[in-house]
Amino acid sequence: MADKIKRKFPSWLRKVVPATSTDRTINILASQRIHTICESARCPNKSECFSQKKATFLILGNICTRSCAFCSVRQGVPLPVDSTEARRIAHGAFQLGLKHVVITSVTRDDLRDGGANHFALTVQALEDRLPDASVEVLTPDFEGFSASLDIVCKSGIDIFNHNLETARRLYPTVRPEGDYERSLSVLQYVRDAYPHVLIKSGIMVGLGENDHEVVEVLDDLHEVGCDIVTIGQYLQPCMRKRNVERFVIPQLFSTYADYAKKIGIRFISSGPFVRSSYNAEAVYEAVQTGGSVL
Repeated sequence: MADKIKRKFPSWLRKVVPATSTDRTINILASQRIHTICESARCPNKSECFSQKKATFLILGNICTRSCAFCSVRQGVPLPVDSTEARRIAHGAFQLGLKHVVITSVTRDDLRDGGANHFALTVQALEDRLPDASVEVLTPDFEGFSASLDIVCKSGIDIFNHNLETARRLYPTVRPEGDYERSLSVLQYVRDAYPHVLIKSGIMVGLGENDHEVVEVLDDLHEVGCDIVTIGQYLQPCMRKRNVERFVIPQLFSTYADYAKKIGIRFISSGPFVRSSYNAEAVYEAVQTGGSVL
């Protein structure tokens, strides 16, 4: 890992705190004992999304079996799977009035199916409580097991998201338990086996990649048939995590988006504050109506 260098925070990364209260969302999440990736990963958009009564639900607990260099989610030995979680999340989504629900999870390499059945149970609970809502899942790689992918994709999802997160070269230090080719194969499998499901992936820039490697990632995602791609600025969530190597200027994010469109990626969301689940409902609506950039 690079030496810790204190970098001046650029002006375009100064987030305005919304005037609308986040209390309603916080209270609903607390009452249903729901974890969110917004809180666990210290997302800079949390206040904005919570003020709009939106959140990305984190299932299978809040302790991850992997130790990615960019993520502040707790790493260790997870607790047993909570059989009431799916019902509580469905009720929380109903209370928030969500029309597009995003479900993600910690990685659970300790479970035989990687948590796939719990994903499916959560999607089914949402279908029962919010039959008109669209559902997006952001999954781990399930160690590449197609049986786990089948369980999730047959549950009735609208979008399957699995993030590459970074460039191929950086995997050994940024995502040591992951595998770039395996993640690509996950996306390729879902594309081939479930053509009706939208395929989504994303990366962060500022982890040490160069622009040529961003282009390579976009080429690879296009090659496996990815419909939606998100690109955002990596921000160090806490001191023990990887240092920010560069702050990418907004104009360069536009250049990435232009290239993605040029090679035929159906929809691209690229900007400093973009995260894989940020404005997910608007992204889904844009794809449905034929938009290409947000």
